[in-house]
Amino acid sequence: MNGRQKARRQIRFQRSSRTGMQYQYFDYGLMAVLLFLVCFGLVMLYSTSSYDAQVNMGGDAAFYFKRQILFSSVSLVGMYFVTKIDYHIYAKFAKAIYFASLILMALVKTPLGLERNGARRWLRLPFDQQLQPAEFTKVAVIIFIPFVICAIGKKAYTKKGMINVLTWGVIAAAGVFFLTDNLSTAIIVMGITCVVFFVVYPKSKKIAIAFGILVVGGLIAGQIIGRLLESSGNFRLQRILSWVDPEKYAQSGAFQTMQGLLAIGSGGLFGKGLGSSAQKMIIPEPQNDMILSVICEELGIFGLIVVLVLFGMLLYRLMFIAQNAPDLYGSLIATGIFAHIAIQVALNVAVVLNVIPTTGITLPFISYGGTSVVFLMGEMGIALNISRQIRFQS
Repeated sequence: MNGRQKARRQIRFQRSSRTGMQYQYFDYGLMAVLLFLVCFGLVMLYSTSSYDAQVNMGGDAAFYFKRQILFSSVSLVGMYFVTKIDYHIYAKFAKAIYFASLILMALVKTPLGLERNGARRWLRLPFDQQLQPAEFTKVAVIIFIPFVICAIGKKAYTKKGMINVLTWGVIAAAGVFFLTDNLSTAIIVMGITCVVFFVVYPKSKKIAIAFGILVVGGLIAGQIIGRLLESSGNFRLQRILSWVDPEKYAQSGAFQTMQGLLAIGSGGLFGKGLGSSAQKMIIPEPQNDMILSVICEELGIFGLIVVLVLFGMLLYRLMFIAQNAPDLYGSLIATGIFAHIAIQVALNVAVVLNVIPTTGITLPFISYGGTSVVFLMGEMGIALNISRQIRFQS
């Protein structure tokens, strides 16, 4: 991009001899929904985690809240700076970012890796902090897969091109699964790849049908496997068993699920009131992947609808940016961000409602997690930068 083109980007309004006035766009709608989600998430995090923090964190009921508000504040500042970075720059470093994510995940297997709750998925950082490399891999895939599609051009529409694109997604997903033992995040990474490719592939109807068959077949297969392998000691198969017959395993593998369902059922239409949840004292670490069940108990079905509407509005704004992006690369990046949020929200809601087995997937912007909020805000910053470069004529 030459100096003249860069200068034009700084002009808010400029006159065109053919079309009249051209103005720069910024998606304030996305920003407003995002800020509301973050604030709502902080309120619900404090309400959900205060009892657990008071019991397990030396009596400090606001322990998780204070850490989350710190990460959220820093992330918002970081997001602001990311909105100023031209997203085209990422194309120059897309491959390096992709391989860096694989290297970071490989470091989990070294002494730098940190194990928590029986899972080794984090890297040790200074000042008693941790980094989950799989979160970085999501961003790497969102940046790299669109780059691959743009680089091979029309070849992406061929069978060979499809294999090329999907192979990169498979490698990233396999890295997440084998290096960090995180199946749910591997599914998200592969899902992002498939969605981004889906929007450019001309035979999208066939892909949609195949995906539908795969999902239905997977649910049926899970039920069958659960019935046949009740004696297995594998923890993933135990999750399937708990999903198939939660009442039978209510005191073991399905304890969290059953308590979450009780929380949802006891909330009714408008809930018991903010801070009045009883199940948050029983559900293990409710501030993580089961926070939605506490929201339902305290705010009722109305609270669940509010959460889903907020995410629906966020996804709508991302879809708007993807449709109006100035080029294919920007459009596909916005699509990847859309896919990430949509898949993660859908998986979390499905787990809480026991539609699928427990995965450990958190609810974006609401569940507790420093690494997650940092990278999610980074993605929002990229989306907002893409929106900055949209031009409308009047």
